[in-house]
Amino acid sequence: MKFGAIAVAEAQGAILAHAVKQGDVVLRKGTAIGAAEIAKLQGAGVTHVVAARLDQGDLGENAAALALAEAVAGAGVRVEAPFTGRSNLFAESAGVLLVDVAAIDRMNLVDEAITTATLPAMKAVVAGEMIGTVKIIPFAVPDALVRRAMPAGPAISVAPYRTKRFAVISTLLPGLKPSVIDKTVKVLGERLAPAGATVPVERRVAHETAALAGMLADPAVRDADIVVVFGASAITDRSDVIPAAIERAGGRVEHFGMPVDPGNLLLIGDLAGKPVIGAPGCARSPRENGFDWVLARMLADIPVTRADIQRMGVGGLLMEIVSRPQPREAGGPTVRPASQAAGPVELIVLAAGRSTRMGGPNKLLAKHRGKPLVRHVAEHALAAEAGPVSVVLGHQGDAVRAALAGLDLRFVDNPAFAEGLSTSLKAGVAALAPQTGAAVVLLGDMPLVNPAVIRRLAAVYAENPEAEAVVPTFLGQKGNPVLVARGLFAAVARLTGDIGARKLIDAAGGQVVEVAVDDPGTLRDFDTPEALRDLAADA
Repeated sequence: MKFGAIAVAEAQGAILAHAVKQGDVVLRKGTAIGAAEIAKLQGAGVTHVVAARLDQGDLGENAAALALAEAVAGAGVRVEAPFTGRSNLFAESAGVLLVDVAAIDRMNLVDEAITTATLPAMKAVVAGEMIGTVKIIPFAVPDALVRRAMPAGPAISVAPYRTKRFAVISTLLPGLKPSVIDKTVKVLGERLAPAGATVPVERRVAHETAALAGMLADPAVRDADIVVVFGASAITDRSDVIPAAIERAGGRVEHFGMPVDPGNLLLIGDLAGKPVIGAPGCARSPRENGFDWVLARMLADIPVTRADIQRMGVGGLLMEIVSRPQPREAGGPTVRPASQAAGPVELIVLAAGRSTRMGGPNKLLAKHRGKPLVRHVAEHALAAEAGPVSVVLGHQGDAVRAALAGLDLRFVDNPAFAEGLSTSLKAGVAALAPQTGAAVVLLGDMPLVNPAVIRRLAAVYAENPEAEAVVPTFLGQKGNPVLVARGLFAAVARLTGDIGARKLIDAAGGQVVEVAVDDPGTLRDFDTPEALRDLAADA
């Protein structure tokens, strides 16, 4: 490929490398220059352009991206039509992402012109979620390079969830309240619901080896697909009650312990050919922990072995360890007294972005079921009846405002919207009433979030006024919208660039409450043409 400045008169067949704006003539980067384009450029007085001209044997960026994307896509993966040298890959169903890491590495080592990126291997994904992308950096690459980069077989696939029946056994000790067990079973049910799994068998038994072994021999327990044991006391040794009971019942302990925190004290085993999990104490909470990682794989019929557990250490530190002796970094969030009442909640819809991934059109104005996406979001925010709703405007602000006509909203202008997401978040928070205790932050391109999720976030905040944030989780994945409490407002004011509240929420550590929800819409945004086509197909 030849790249550089060429005379307009000689540009026939070349690809425009830099956009041209001259008078009434506007030609976008990537435009194929034909006779009509040459006439427009010459008419506007343009004599030279920076362009790329393909050599014999070159593949255009879109053709190369599509060829590689189709080569890496395996079962459960849909390939997006290419645009600007990029072809995205999406999950066709909820499940676990399988990635041949070595194959992806080999592709990226071929040449700097060819790049492939994916979500982490073994990540739980939902239908319609973007899981990978192939991007060709220049406007064209030699066909020989593309052939060298081709994997031997599919490198990205999705193992779909299978309907599973769970047996849950809780052991009992004096002082363990029934309400704790009730909540544990409820949280597990919320974890399983998005995968269509159920808990038809729920048993409670004394925290003794013989009693638990007898319960594990119950035909109803053995008839389940997966058995989960919640101990009244954490497993501390392979000779402890739960592992000993599994072996006495004729089962086998595969592995005890895992390099994931929270989740260290998890046990996996086998009972009559069925997986059995000795759940760590953190599994009683909806917050993401090592239990989620194991559970997602088992729901997708992916075997979990001792070696699999031992390889989970990188990325396995999911939260700051409570017992660490050092204080948090200076300037971090401070804990409010638990007795402090939660202040009123307001809602902020961020609708100022430039929709750069759409390649031109404003995604917020795209129609779904006859309404712009941003109107769906605003209507859901109002339907939640959790507090007053503000909408932050920026890019094409007048058009977005018109799309929301007739709704009981307050509008906040963000003149600095081009500087990134942080400016819209700051503008929205700065406009909150002085007495507001927290803000639920909604993204304008997430029209499928149910109002019930918003109400749930506000309710959990009211029950946990010491929390700095409340985050929904779906199958262990953090989603949107999020609730940000006043304790983080000062930190919001210091944000810069194209980042939102997630960085602050991650830093808040134990002061963040995660709540499991049965709503895949909390993970689905629509910011590409392909995603919007999927949304239309779902309607």
